[in-house]
Amino acid sequence: MSFGEIYSSPCLRVNLCLASSRKSAADSILDGKVTRMKSNSILRSFALLAVVALAVPVFAKPVNKTININQSAKVGTAKLDAGEYRLSIDGTKATVQKGKAVVATSEGRWEDRDAKSNYDAVLLNDSGQVTEVRFAGQKKVFVFSE
Repeated sequence: MSFGEIYSSPCLRVNLCLASSRKSAADSILDGKVTRMKSNSILRSFALLAVVALAVPVFAKPVNKTININQSAKVGTAKLDAGEYRLSIDGTKATVQKGKAVVATSEGRWEDRDAKSNYDAVLLNDSGQVTEVRFAGQKKVFVFSE
């Protein structure tokens, strides 16, 4: 056997012959076959994607808005006089500032509404407690717990 015959042989080594006869995962995808291992891998990928999607709101930037209150109101246990305030919502915690001083804090949750709000609005109940804050052009509203 000559040097040229060895390198022109279709099976140079046993490992190369075995490797060329195996199909990769990509080959079976092209064949349209879904194996149990692939379906588990796909399921794990979707589970990971779902966890990441749920974690994204945790890393969302805080919402900061200037709000005008036309009458005295309450946020949590703090009473606010009519005027301009700075509202910061970080996750489920809302903080209200007058100038640089924090005048109120409260907990709440984000909810979706059917329609977008046409303007920024602070909703009060009959006793003057702030119940909800709406943001112009958004379906999401912040609902206060207290």
